[in-house]
Formats: sequence, structure tokens, C-alpha cells
Amino acid sequence: MRNLLLVLAVASLALSAIVVPAAAQAYSFQVPEETVDVFLEPDGSMRIVYHILFANDPGASPIDFVDVGLPTEDYDVGSVRGLVNGRPLTSIETSPYVSPGVALGLGGLAIPPGSQGEVIVEIPRVGEVLYSGDEAGYASAKFSPSWFDSQFAHGVTDLTVTFHLPPGVQTEEPRWHIPTGGWPSTDPAVGVDEDGRIIYQWRNTSANAYTQYTFGASFPSSFVPSESLQSPLSGMVASVIAFVAALSSCSTPVIPVLLFIAFFTLVRRRSRLAYLPPRIAVEGHGIKRGLTAVEAAVLLQTGLDKVLTMILFSVVRKGAARVVQEEPLEIEPASAEPPELRAYEKAFVAAAALADARARQRAFSDLMIDMVRSVQTKMKGFSLRETREYYQAIMRKAWAQVEEAGTPEVKSARYADDVEWLMLDRDFDGHTRRTFVSGPVFLPTWWGNYSPAHSVSVARAGAPSGSVSLPHLPGADFAASIARSIQNSAGSLVGNVANFTQNVAKTTNPPPVTRSYSGSSGGSGCACACACAGCACACAGGGR
Repeated sequence: MRNLLLVLAVASLALSAIVVPAAAQAYSFQVPEETVDVFLEPDGSMRIVYHILFANDPGASPIDFVDVGLPTEDYDVGSVRGLVNGRPLTSIETSPYVSPGVALGLGGLAIPPGSQGEVIVEIPRVGEVLYSGDEAGYASAKFSPSWFDSQFAHGVTDLTVTFHLPPGVQTEEPRWHIPTGGWPSTDPAVGVDEDGRIIYQWRNTSANAYTQYTFGASFPSSFVPSESLQSPLSGMVASVIAFVAALSSCSTPVIPVLLFIAFFTLVRRRSRLAYLPPRIAVEGHGIKRGLTAVEAAVLLQTGLDKVLTMILFSVVRKGAARVVQEEPLEIEPASAEPPELRAYEKAFVAAAALADARARQRAFSDLMIDMVRSVQTKMKGFSLRETREYYQAIMRKAWAQVEEAGTPEVKSARYADDVEWLMLDRDFDGHTRRTFVSGPVFLPTWWGNYSPAHSVSVARAGAPSGSVSLPHLPGADFAASIARSIQNSAGSLVGNVANFTQNVAKTTNPPPVTRSYSGSSGGSGCACACACAGCACACAGGGR
């Protein structure tokens, strides 16, 4: 009975869920061929390479986006690479529909009706994908290749999945798992790849692109670091909780309730990540120039904790406010408001001055809602893809200027001048650590108003009139203080950042209206939910 409950619990969150209606879209395609190579690396991570051949039906909408789910959130979206018919993609972002996942914007390489196109995607590193517990001394991995909503995908797929085991594993040591999802009960081909790694290869020429198949393999855990292995217990407990919750309110058949739980879970995760409404993705023409770094951050769906910190930096630099206490954070408005403040900076200062925590959180929530709506309005008629690439290029140029600076003083000055643009980098913390790995960081004159512990002393004896002695920190200490300040600042201002983001998204990007299920999944839309103990799932949507 215990095993049965565990199996049902795992299944409860592995079911697909209907998320976003495909209004004004008529996706209909086949996937004649798909190959997936799963490389289990010596550091315990997974490298994934997809080759997917799409055959778009005549009269269907162009395949302009492909959302590919990833096994875990431990990946770098900036490292993902994609090709369409051999031509590189320039728009690869965090998916607003599949979480965790990436959105491939095909743009001018969209696959038109009646045509075929091969999409290649490489995710060079995904962590937290191996688990222990199947067999003593062994590490295991499970993986489900991308599948699509049967409303859009049809036909037969020649599907090949290949596991490449870590280097050094010998032929007699590993194990393969019996595939699920109706895969034929045949043994995989066993061989060696060009790098001398043991491979398991499953192939089915009569598979399809709308069924979830799951494959797995185990090998001695000595070939990967012990800290890379995840325990299946935490994932199992979460699944059991979901299952018990379903049973506790089960006045309808169990399967529809489980579908609803899977749907609700995915929508909540999506809402936390995607606060910008999807309709902004309707492409216009040209680049929307003139956005501030903060507005560009909203356009790039930067975490709201970072957006709030960017605004805090901005108002402090302009002398509109100062931090009088760092933990817990207390902000004091300036006696006179600088004339160059923007509307969102004024709103930030007013909100930060509120003594009541609930009133302050409501004010910050209103600020972010207004910001999102303002960016949405400014983007009307402009290309989302081109505009995002434009501001990402500004960010990269700002980092290049910091890194190419000849002295610590110049490097520090450029960092301070462009810190808001630098914060558009999803790896801002890590990039800061790498940039200031050695040498001191000279703090700008305004830094004392942001970090009271580091004030600026004026005019040393013998120094030229009007000069200042800038305090400095070791690079590692400065990087650590920057990372800590982002977390502490947002937490002090709005409390739980995840809940704050979710509350903003409820207004700016509300979840779709749910349907009543009568025993089977159906309706319009395309998405999938993946969750199982130690299971590395992937899913994809064939468009928007």
C-alpha cells in the first residue's frame, strides 16, 4: 500500500496541465525525427543536446517559439545555445510558460506552414540531477525528453535517446532502467561513444511527440562527487503531501483533482517568475530606445528583489535618500527632493518612508505594478526580441568597460557609475566576484549613504583642496557585501520576495481561468508539469 501511495503521489505532479490558451494561433505540426543525447558528466551535472525535426502543417501558424523544460533550476540560461537549420538563434530566455525552462525565439527563422526545420538545442550544464537510493553505492539519473500537447502535435516520431555515462565507467558496472510511457520492452543498445564512454541507446521508430517517455540509468557513485547526489526523500515527501491534499478534498474522481493540483502548482510557479504579461511578446518593429536600466530590467523579467535594489541605488546616488541602518533596513528621505527624480524613484522614496510594514508593502506593490504597465505601454509597436537584445548588449558593454579598466580606481569608478546596467546580468553576483577577485575596490563618494559602515572622509592633510580619501574594501569582501545587500534590501522592504512577486503577477499577469475537468485533460493551450523524486524531466511547447 505504501508503494502504491508513493507511485500515485509522484504521478500527481508529473501530469501535464493546461496553462495558456493558444488564442489566435493554430499550431499543428509533426515531429518526424528527434534525437536526444544526455551526457552524465564527472561533476554530477547533465549536458543535454536536442535535435528536433519539425514538419509544420500547411495552413498552420508558423512555429515561432519553442519552450523547452529543464530538469532543475540549476542552469545558466546565458549558456544555452540553439540553431535552426544550422543558423544560430539570438533569442534564448527563461520561459514564461515552462518552469524551469527556456524559451527559444525563432524570430526570422520561424518554420513556416508546409515546411520543415531542424531545431538544435544544447544545454551545457544542468545540476542537481543525480540521486541515490536505488541501489547501495550507485547514483541514478532519470530523464524524459520533450513532449508536446497532442492538440498541436500528431503523427509518428522516430525517437532516439542516448545516455552517455561518466568517463571511466566500465561495461559491467552500470545498470539501465526499464523505460515508461508505453515504450517497447526491448533492451537498449549498449556501446561506446567516440570519447570512450559507455552509452545506452533507446530507439523507437513508432514513437510520438506527445507522450512522456522516461528513461534512466545507474552507475557506481564513486565516479561523481558525493555532494552532487540528491536524496529522493524531499521530492517524495512533496509528492505525498500533494497526493494527501488531493484526497482530503476528493468529492470528484481522483485523476481530475490531481490534474488540478498539477495545474495550480505550475501556474503558481509561473506567476512568481513571469510578472510581465505575455501579450507584450506580440512583435512590432524596431528597438525601443530610451528605457532606463530599471525599465530594461523589468523588460528582461529580472527578479523584483534586484529591481528594487536598483531603484535604491539610483535614489541614493541622486541624493534623494540615504540608508541610516542596514539591518533591518531603514531609509531616510532627503530634506529636499532632487529635481531629476523619475516617477518610480519618487514612489520608491515615499514607500520606503512609511512606518507601517503592510502599508509599505502595498506601496511597493503598487510601484511595481505601475512599472510593469508603463514598460508594457512603452513597448507597443516595438520588437520585444530586438529591444531585449539591445539592452543586453548595453549590459555587456558596461561589463567590458569595467573589466578593461587599467587601474583599481578606474575599475571601481566605472562599476559604480554603471552599477544599475551591470545588474541586468543574471549572473551579476558571480560576475562581480570574478571581476574583483584581486585588488581593492574603491568605494564612490555616495557609498556612505548606502552603506553607513563605509563613510567617506574628506580632505586628508596635505591633499589637494577639495579631494577626498575614498575608502576601499578587498574585492572579495565587496562582492560579498553586494550580494548580501540585494537579498537584505528587498527582504527588509517587502518581506518575502517570492510572495511579493506573486502578488504583483496576480495583477500584471493573472493566471488563466481554470476549466472544469470531467475525468480527462483537455482544452486549449500547451504546457507540461514535471516533478518526481530524482527525476530529470523536460517538456516543451510548440509555440505561443
